Amino acid sequence: MATDIKETTHAVEAASVMKLLSARPRLLALGEPTHGEDTLLDLRNELFRQLVEQQGYRTIAIESDCMRGLVVDDYVTSGTGTLDEVMEHGFSHGWGTSAANRELVRWMRAYNDGRPAPERLRFAGFDGPLEITGAASPRQALTALHGYLSARVDADLFPCTAETLDRLLGDDDRWTNPAAMMDPTRSVGKSAEANELRLLADDLVSLLDEQTPHLIKETSREDWDRARLYGRTATGLLRYHSWMADTAPSRMTRLVGLRDRIMADNLLAIAERGPALVHAHNGHLQREKSTMRMGGRPLEWWSAGALVSAHLGEEYAFLATALGTIRHQGVDTPAPDSVEGLLYALPEDRYVVDAARLATALGDTRPAPRVSPWFGYAPLDPAHLAGFDGLVFVKDVPQS
Repeated sequence: MATDIKETTHAVEAASVMKLLSARPRLLALGEPTHGEDTLLDLRNELFRQLVEQQGYRTIAIESDCMRGLVVDDYVTSGTGTLDEVMEHGFSHGWGTSAANRELVRWMRAYNDGRPAPERLRFAGFDGPLEITGAASPRQALTALHGYLSARVDADLFPCTAETLDRLLGDDDRWTNPAAMMDPTRSVGKSAEANELRLLADDLVSLLDEQTPHLIKETSREDWDRARLYGRTATGLLRYHSWMADTAPSRMTRLVGLRDRIMADNLLAIAERGPALVHAHNGHLQREKSTMRMGGRPLEWWSAGALVSAHLGEEYAFLATALGTIRHQGVDTPAPDSVEGLLYALPEDRYVVDAARLATALGDTRPAPRVSPWFGYAPLDPAHLAGFDGLVFVKDVPQS
């Protein structure tokens, strides 16, 4: 068995990854089983660098706020701002404090220096403006969309003025109240103002679509594409806030599903402009349904990866990452009868695994699912092996 498994492994490098695929996919996604470990992010950086240089990928997208990501993109493409400012304002979820993320941004800026625009590397956040404690106000996205249109489209075509939007939005604190995540009555998502904003946002997005030829001619495809992001974000946030205010038993299922829907819509838009590399939690990128328990209730929903895969087919590829230990978080040596345990027994510190060949090598063996003693780490589900295009294994993750 060990010899058979050994034959499924390769060095962690771009060439090994591409050998697992029939052709270069438009979206090549690399997952991680836990957040915040620079060892995993350093590996991502090196692998993505090789894929950019050897395979021509031109966008790197990570699980961070799509609106904040525009700050990073402006920096890496044109040098707008400083690296310190970008790390402070360009990331959500605290990712800006990561030394590995800082190195990624620094390298992307250095890569682009002196290159013509068509050859420059782009950055994107593809998560919504969402945190565990709640969702952002739709103000930034709505007003940016309205501003883009109002400068270029006849006023009599507009559903509302900027002043109307401002009045309906009110104080941003109403939208970002963290108590609303667990108490629907504290949310403004189904107020009369929020309902009117949903209709107006839909009309503004429709106007953007209707005026596409004119807008691209007057500005650029890149500016128009950014306005589409504003529209997706505004409508997605308003839909999310509406479900935050709902009292139905399906409330939390809809919320987690809506987040992945926002991610998927952003990834599909990123794919339209060319080949892209994607990094996020395994659970957001897998092809199978995602599951979790919250408040004692089981939740099931389709991940962003599942949605994107349904649209793109073989143009989407997913490499999951599994690991052996995170001892500083209490995750010790895996049991020998788990997939992680079988891989941990091999001598190398890290490698790429041919997931299909691994499944064949396991045959009728049913590896035991690993149980994590720490909520921040999601072990590999052996039943998902067939849904991976490859598997990256890291033996030990030391404290960053």
